[in-house]
Amino acid sequence: MAYIKNLFDKNFLEYASYVIKDRAIPDLEDGLKPVQRRILHSLFEMDDGKFHKVANVVGHCMKYHPHGDVSIGDALVVLANKELFIDKQGNFGNLFTGDQASAARYIECRATSLAKDVFYNPKLTVMVGSYDGRNKEPAIFPAKIPVVLIIGAEGIAVGMSTKILPHNIIEVLEAEKAALEGKPFTLYPDFLTGGLVDVSDYKDGNGKVLVRVRLDTSDPKRIVIREIPFGSTTESLINSIETAAKAGRIKIQSLNDFTTEHVEIEVKLARGVYSEETVNALFAFTECEQSISVNLLVIRDNFPVVTTVTEVIQYHAKELVNILTRELEQEKKELQDRLHSKTLERLFIEKQLYKVIEKIKTAEAMEKAVMNGFEPFLKELGPRGLSSEDVEHLFKIPIRRLSLYDINKTKVEMQTIQARIKEINGYLKNIVVYAMGFLDNIIAKVKVNGEIDRGERKTKVGKFDKVDVKEVVKKDQELKYDRTTGYLGTAVTGELIVAVSPFDRILTLRNNGTYTVADLPDKSFVGPDAWWIGVADKEALGAIVFTVFYKEAETGYPCIKRCIIEGWIMNKEYTLVPEGAQVLHIDTREKFSFTLRYTPKPRIKITKETFKVQAFQVKGLKAGGIKLATRAVDRIEVL
Repeated sequence: MAYIKNLFDKNFLEYASYVIKDRAIPDLEDGLKPVQRRILHSLFEMDDGKFHKVANVVGHCMKYHPHGDVSIGDALVVLANKELFIDKQGNFGNLFTGDQASAARYIECRATSLAKDVFYNPKLTVMVGSYDGRNKEPAIFPAKIPVVLIIGAEGIAVGMSTKILPHNIIEVLEAEKAALEGKPFTLYPDFLTGGLVDVSDYKDGNGKVLVRVRLDTSDPKRIVIREIPFGSTTESLINSIETAAKAGRIKIQSLNDFTTEHVEIEVKLARGVYSEETVNALFAFTECEQSISVNLLVIRDNFPVVTTVTEVIQYHAKELVNILTRELEQEKKELQDRLHSKTLERLFIEKQLYKVIEKIKTAEAMEKAVMNGFEPFLKELGPRGLSSEDVEHLFKIPIRRLSLYDINKTKVEMQTIQARIKEINGYLKNIVVYAMGFLDNIIAKVKVNGEIDRGERKTKVGKFDKVDVKEVVKKDQELKYDRTTGYLGTAVTGELIVAVSPFDRILTLRNNGTYTVADLPDKSFVGPDAWWIGVADKEALGAIVFTVFYKEAETGYPCIKRCIIEGWIMNKEYTLVPEGAQVLHIDTREKFSFTLRYTPKPRIKITKETFKVQAFQVKGLKAGGIKLATRAVDRIEVL
């Protein structure tokens, strides 16, 4: 058994860590989940400037992703609809209506230039073996901007989940610039669907936001929805409005969807109902307003961590400097290698050093002769000098190149290389300024590039007034009670108790001292001659003192209990009196007098006694009653 338990524990931990790291949670460095990273890697490998059938891209990506074509296709469509890193052609679905994309064989895509600027650098990208060991794929892209904040993410792993809202790319890049300069910054979500957002409780990416539709209420008899909230579609929004209308929470005449490229849902109101009084009902009972909880969980250094928007920006500001430094140093090294090679070739040909090997027969002697020939020119080669590898390179120069060699052209190329190396040295000395310039270039590309329309903020940030559901719903239903039959509800014929709304809960206090709280019934049996029936509102009930008079089961002695009903569990029966006690009277007034009529006995002259109810203390629901007399009581008279 111990072996089996250890086996299960080991396998479960492996599965959990795999789901967390390799499927559901994005990496902080490049902001991508593994399937998204493999899709972009496939697009970079296939890139020839033309569009590719999505089916071909999916097939290529299957070399790297072990979970089938459906997951790849769905992830590609979602990433393409972010309108940043994948240029699309064809029907990729509709964010507003929720319509699905066409089949993968009909639609096409390619990587955008922004994707190449942000992710693509094969020389700095660490490659690992694919799942079957036949290919190499990127372990992580050296991303230069905080992609995880720009595209957002949502995923459920084992024991944890992430919910990261998308932000405006221009605002994110400006925040990264501010972090480079050590200035403060603030970021709030921005959604492609537009709408309104209340970020009062955003908590830097780990709280919640309220999102709303953008409404046109210029016509008092109709409401037009122009933008929908994040997470909704026109279809789900219309369904929620229809459901609210059927439940009687809003009154509409008709509902029409004219959505094409832009959202336009027309809500025509019923006769006698106007826009101003319906808006709050839409926010309270439909998807026109929703609360979204967020949790900024990412993979950082191979571990899942909860971070903040501010920390992500600051991390990527440092990472941008690091990546650009590595890129510049890589380019500088390549230029220095190229300059060294050009210098070798120039000296070898210009000084006619190749002639010293014409009559030499052995490789060792040839190498030695060339080494000796270069000794007068070693200063021009700099600290690197001349190595055996350099000599081998010179031996491989074809005779055709020797005869057509243009010394002047080579000198011009060398001057260009030297100028670029000098320029790179300047960038390395002022790397933060260089990083700011890189971000400015990305911002300029996003603003002017026709393939990306993410420059302007689409979602308006504001403060919402809290909608109280109880105030929105009209109390237009009548709660009636038939004392003879004991039935209570809106479909009962009897005395009117109170006007109620569909959301009210009803407290019923019966003649045996028990009470229950239940949802508003159409017709429910509560028993005849109930003492008290009303709306179970905790605030209102907190101001009502229930005074219960009863006599004990064994002695018949009178007792009084004064209490406040403050809490309950729905449909659970509670009692205010001891088991077997007989309830004489229940009252809710604060001040009144009452008279006890005792059971007549021989030689007892006092047959009645009067009290004031305010003289008795209000106690808790579970407290026992106060004994009024040690004589059996016949009845009580309340004045």
